[in-house]
Parts: sequence; structure tokens; C-alpha cells
Amino acid sequence: MAGARAPLRPSPEPGTRGHRPASTGRTGAPEYGTAASRPHRPREAPLDVPAQFVEGSAMAYSAARKRTVLITLCTGLFMAMLDNLVVTTALPSIGTALRSGTSGLQWVVEAYSVVFAALLLTGGTLGDRYGRRRVYLAGLALFTAGSALCALAQDVEVLIAGRAVQGIGAAALTPGTLAILRHVFTEPGERARAIGVNSGVSGAGLAIGPVLGGPLVDNFGWASAFWINVPVGIAGLIVAARVLPEVPRSTAKPDLAGQITAVTGLAALVLTLIEGPVHGWTHPLVLGGLAVSVVALAAFVALELRVGAPMLDLRLLTSRTTGTAALSGFTVGFGFFGLTVFLTMYLQYVLGWSATSAGLAMLPATVFTGLTAFLTGRICARFGSRLPLAGGLLLLGTGLAGLTFHGADAAFAEFGWLMPVLGTGFGMTVAATSITVLEGAPPERAGMASATVNMLREVGGVAGVAVMGAVLTARFAAVLRGELPAGGPAADGVAHSVTAGGGTGLGSTGALPARLERAVEESFVAGLHLALWVGAGALLATAALVLLRMRGPRHEFGTERPATARQERRTAA
Repeated sequence: MAGARAPLRPSPEPGTRGHRPASTGRTGAPEYGTAASRPHRPREAPLDVPAQFVEGSAMAYSAARKRTVLITLCTGLFMAMLDNLVVTTALPSIGTALRSGTSGLQWVVEAYSVVFAALLLTGGTLGDRYGRRRVYLAGLALFTAGSALCALAQDVEVLIAGRAVQGIGAAALTPGTLAILRHVFTEPGERARAIGVNSGVSGAGLAIGPVLGGPLVDNFGWASAFWINVPVGIAGLIVAARVLPEVPRSTAKPDLAGQITAVTGLAALVLTLIEGPVHGWTHPLVLGGLAVSVVALAAFVALELRVGAPMLDLRLLTSRTTGTAALSGFTVGFGFFGLTVFLTMYLQYVLGWSATSAGLAMLPATVFTGLTAFLTGRICARFGSRLPLAGGLLLLGTGLAGLTFHGADAAFAEFGWLMPVLGTGFGMTVAATSITVLEGAPPERAGMASATVNMLREVGGVAGVAVMGAVLTARFAAVLRGELPAGGPAADGVAHSVTAGGGTGLGSTGALPARLERAVEESFVAGLHLALWVGAGALLATAALVLLRMRGPRHEFGTERPATARQERRTAA
């Protein structure tokens, strides 16, 4: 490993000051993944891993080294999350410069989402198997190269290829961030705080995409949205190669069949969710994609239940604690991604704001996301994650519901106060889900656990845009039918061109008279309100589920409740 290494500190002997027994949780049973729950099996370090990094050895890092590792990892993760949405504000400029139609622009967005979501689990298991530092560096290099390819693109096909390369890189580097943090920050309290910072940066990257994308495109052109990643990525590579430590690896054999079925199933699912609102849910392409996803994901589950070292330990999803937190991650992606996409359309198309102004409107949410994620890490370290997670979901649901009280004539002063509410809720949930799932996973499967959280959030985001978009479009068209004159443009066509047209705008749907253009805007708002209620309902229902299922002592996946006296008597009988 390049760079200076901190000196080793021998583990204190039992009975001496500083010795800490294995964690047992509140029930007295060893937690899954702790030394107390596994038989001691001494093993030799791999040839390319220094002995001090073998699991079970003590490795102390200075406070300055920990901060440097945290900043380095946050920089790479911020770029990966930023590119989820930063390109949306550049689509009109890209379409003009590269002479691309709607379908090409849609793939500029979708290529990243499809590849990123489909390969996240693979990225996590590759890091567990071949070294999280090595896979993180490879992912950051690929992401930086993909960004340069996007910026240099002279046609839309090259741009789409660059976006796919970015997605591969993001899928490789994202799971390793939390896994490396878990190794470096060994004390549970400081680890929770570090994950809070990391989650805040992740959430801010998602929220700041439109904020940063608008001014960049307006002042420097669409390519600047990609060029900005290149110097940051190169600097991040140089620093990461020097400061990131090696992390103990899993010795399990790669689950090749699981990787193939997972990638196939997730890619088909994401494509189905993306193309459903565009082609219609009964289109042969959409139905075929749904069939492929169902078959592949069913095969994946069957395989994971049979293999000795599964790519995804399904106990993570069936556990009362980690499973509920993982479901919360999906729901947060569902509500927040859908909100971001359709709120941006509302601000620009209905209220007539510029891309820069619409992006800046999200700035309060971005600021509060970062602040509250950091504070949530500290709260979870002291009081657990159940109440912060439920509270964050409640705030997000309340924020979405609050937006339904504002229509086509709203001023920012009327609904701007909801931006901090939404940012606070998002920051709390992102941090609490990551902390809950990562703390419940064994150290050698930390990459898998991190990848699962991010994958569910990404798939949830795609599902949110698809489902909320379908609800918006249907309601939009239903309200508009009563307003359009006979022989005029079809309501279904107008609704579809606005919600799935790649940025055509409400005012360009057919040179409508001012009265009918107003009717189109109000019909869009009616559809938006119903879509927001769908997202709010999902978030509020999940908040109730968190309060109900995460009560009582925490049980990590893989542990079992101790038998009660009554159960013991029944067994003896």
C-alpha cells in the first residue's frame, strides 16, 4: 500500500484496561459477524495483503488519517451520485448540439441508471472478493474516463456509451465506500458518525444535481456537466491510491451464476420501469422485459438459497431490522427521485422558471440533507436508528403532501419552506438506512450490504419515476379531456408529450390558445398532486412499518432469538 502506515497496536489482554469483549447485543447472544459468533479459524494473509490487514488483527489509524480517508471516499461517491440527475438540466442543450430526438435524450439519462442499478450487487461482491481498495480505484478510474468520453462526444451514440461507462465505474466504487469506512472507523460511535457524513454527501450529490447542472449548462455549455468530473476524479485517484487501506477480503468463491441472473434481472426490471411510461404498460417490449426480470430474479433467489457463499445473503432482507431498513431505502428512492423529476418540470413548465432558477430552488433541500445526515449519524450512535428512520420518512411524506396545496400560480415564498423539510427527511433516512444495514452485516460482507442498500434505493428511484409518472400522465389526460375542443389535439398525446417528451414543455404542445394553454397547465398540476399523494402514501406507510417492526432489541440478520422458558418446555416434552 502506498503512503505512510500507522503503527500497530497490540490488542489488550483480557482483564486489562482497554480490553473490550465481543459485542453481544441486548439479548446476550453474539451478533452475526462478530468474533464471538464464529469459530476461531486462523488463516494466513493473501500474498498481496499485508499481515496487519488480516481480519482479527488490530490496526489503529490516526484521526488525521481517518479524516483523509473519509474525505477521499466522499469525493468519489459525491461524483457518482451527482451524475444521477445533473444531466437532466442539460438535455435541451444536448438535443440541439447533437441533433438528437426524444428517444436519444431518454437513453442519455437511462444508460447510466440501467448500468448502475444492474451492476451494484456485482460491484459489492467483487470488492469483497478481490479487495475493496482495488475495486474502488478501478471504479473511480472508469468513472473519470467515462466522464471525459461524455464531454468529448460529437454524437449521441458516443454520449450514451460514455454514460454506460460512468455507470460501470459508479457501481464499482459506490459499495466500497461504506465497506472501507467500516474497516477504518472501528468504534461503533465514530463509525456511525462517519457513515452519517458519507450519507450526507451521497444525499447532497443526488439533490445538488439540478442545482449545479443549471448554472453550468447556462454559462459553459452542456459538456461542462461532464468535464467537471475529470480533474476531480484524477485528483481523487492520486489521493485514494496513497491513503486508502487494504481491507480483509472474503475467501468465498465468486457466485458467477448469481451475478449473471442478478444483472439480467435487475437490468430487465429497470428497463421495464423506464420504458413502461413511454411505450405503454401493455407494449410487447415492456411485457417481455417484465417477464425476463421475473424469471431471472426468481432464478437468482433460488440460487442464493442453495449456494454456500451467496452473492446476496437473503437474511439481510428477511431480518426484522435490516430488512425493514432496506425496504425504507427503496421507498425513499421511490418518493424522492419522483419528486425531484416532476418538481423540476413544475417549476420550469408551469411556473416558467429557468433551469438555473429551478435548480437553485432545490438548494435549501441540499443543504439540509448534508447537515441532517451528519447529525443523524451522531443520533443513531447514541439512541439507535429506529426513531430517526421513522422520523425522516414522516418528514419526507409530509413534504410531498404539503406540495399538493400549491397550484399553477404559486410563488416560491409560499412553498419554499417545504424544501428544508424535504432535505431534512432525506438526510435522516439515507443515513439511518445505511447505518442500520451496515451494522447488521458481518465485516467480510460489508460490500454486499452497502451495494444492496444503494441498489434498492436506485431501483426505487426508477420505480418512483415510472409509477408516479404513470399516475401523473393518466390524471393529466383525464382532466384535460374536458377542456380541449373537439378536433383539437388529443389529451392523451398532450399529456404524454409533456411527461415523457424529453423536455418539450407545456407551452410547445401544439400552439394552443392562451385559455387552453392555461387548462393544460392546471391539468398537469392536478396530475402532479395525485402523483405526490402516491409518493407520500408510500413514505408514510413505511414510517409506520419501521415503528412497528423495529421495536425492541435489535437482532442482526443471522441471529436468532433465545428460546423462552415455555419454548424450552415444549421442546423437552
